[in-house]
Amino acid sequence: MTRPLRVLSLYEGFFAGGARILHSDVVAGLHDGLRQQHSVLSIASRAVRDASVQEMTDDPRYRRLTAAGVQVHTLGRTAGDQPLDPEGYSIRELLTARAALIGADVVLSLKEQPLGLLVALARRGWMPDVPVAACLHRSDPVHSGAALSWLAEASATGLLDATVSCADATDEAYSRLGATPTERFVVPNGIDTRRFRPGTNEERARMRRALDIPAGAPVVVYAARFDAMKDPGLFLRSVAAHLEAAPETHYVLCGAGMTADNAALRELMTDAGLSPDDARLHPLGIRDDMPSVYAVADIVALTSAFGEASPLCLIEGAACGATPVTTAVGDAPTIVAGIGVVTPRDADAIAAAWTRVLAERPTLRAAALAARPRLDRARMVEDYRAAVSSLTAVAERAA
Repeated sequence: MTRPLRVLSLYEGFFAGGARILHSDVVAGLHDGLRQQHSVLSIASRAVRDASVQEMTDDPRYRRLTAAGVQVHTLGRTAGDQPLDPEGYSIRELLTARAALIGADVVLSLKEQPLGLLVALARRGWMPDVPVAACLHRSDPVHSGAALSWLAEASATGLLDATVSCADATDEAYSRLGATPTERFVVPNGIDTRRFRPGTNEERARMRRALDIPAGAPVVVYAARFDAMKDPGLFLRSVAAHLEAAPETHYVLCGAGMTADNAALRELMTDAGLSPDDARLHPLGIRDDMPSVYAVADIVALTSAFGEASPLCLIEGAACGATPVTTAVGDAPTIVAGIGVVTPRDADAIAAAWTRVLAERPTLRAAALAARPRLDRARMVEDYRAAVSSLTAVAERAA
């Protein structure tokens, strides 16, 4: 094939979440117009989820892709808590999707949810003969709901040619449930360490002033959307326990739904014995400047109950000098080995771990910063390039 490989990514929508951050970073990194030419078809143009309304054109991932020259098209749906069922697509939507697929050499589905669109086409006999890879980002597929059945159908019928998992835990979990296409790749997550870096003294002082955090006060950052998977209640109970030993600490909450006007979040704070108006709590919501936020953090905390595979917040925080403290979900224990702490899912144990980390900050900060080379995205992008290119033979047979 002398022309660039044309790769179409299918998104359920553009809304906050690590998988969208990761995949958009990969697409922007691969789109060079010479070897690979990427485009995106998004089922939704807006999302109402995680206690927030998120417009596609406002999303940083959308802006990043379009700035890189990646064409983004949408079917104009609204994404909610549940993905669109294959029978819910109109004829017009299916024909629009088919036209986009005919122009592609390889199709990447961001997670399993968009596979419902391809299943709908296949059931009608309208699916073009183009290789499909599902990019998977969970460690507990059973929480994918109906989308898991679409993945199984795509795998069983030969519609799905490959999976690209972000963690060994992801690959193993999906394969146990029947996602066994011809090709299976594992590509661990990476980040842009030029963007995620330790801030200068001036930059950190500026962010502390902006957040009204006193100089020298310990900072715990919690970067997670408001979702049961992330277990914000456990985080807040840990905050309450930790404040008893370290009342000078400040806690920064970032992510969709992590805002003061989210009644459910305020209720969780109250249930944990915290005052929603406590000046040491900083619910910031969705932020476009996470490197600056991580730069003032001593700890990046994760209290997830399930679903995590290779959590981006842990490596993003570590690259900025924060120490990851996480529950044992997905590949998190492997990610933080040597640079962080794994805790039980217990508020007192998590609070005690935060206290130990703060007492050993100089050593742990040095360890996190020393790990920056292995956290960089360059290896991830090239591994994705190789995985996509390996499907070229299938694409050429389809051409």
